[in-house]
Amino acid sequence: MPVRQAKAVWEGGLKDGRGTVALGSGAFEGRYSFGSRFEEAGGTNPEELIGAAHAGCFSMALSAGLGRAGLQPKRIATAAKVHLEKVGEGFKITRIELDCEAEVPGIDDAAFQEAARKAKEGCPVSQALGGVEITLQAHLKT
Repeated sequence: MPVRQAKAVWEGGLKDGRGTVALGSGAFEGRYSFGSRFEEAGGTNPEELIGAAHAGCFSMALSAGLGRAGLQPKRIATAAKVHLEKVGEGFKITRIELDCEAEVPGIDDAAFQEAARKAKEGCPVSQALGGVEITLQAHLKT
């Protein structure tokens, strides 16, 4: 299996500095700062990138699980909300909320909910984030 890479460069102090993050594939490079992480300034931040990774991983895991059950999803759309909060003297990702809407012909809601639960537990990013509370709202679009 390939080893995926990313890099970050930070220049300056915490509040007045700035940085860039880049994916090893070259598919994304973006700037980040104190303002983009802890305030509402433009740019990206580590939590947003974790959210994108988690939403993508979950969607693929759900598709794989449905495929193993002989079902072909038409569309799986997942959003992730990553909560960064002050805890003690530092900050911590305290919760990730996954919200998924899927079109899957030939499945009832109970079977879909079970497949979504298994995908949440089994996706590699969920497993890597095992110390974080992960919630899931899964909606079967009919």
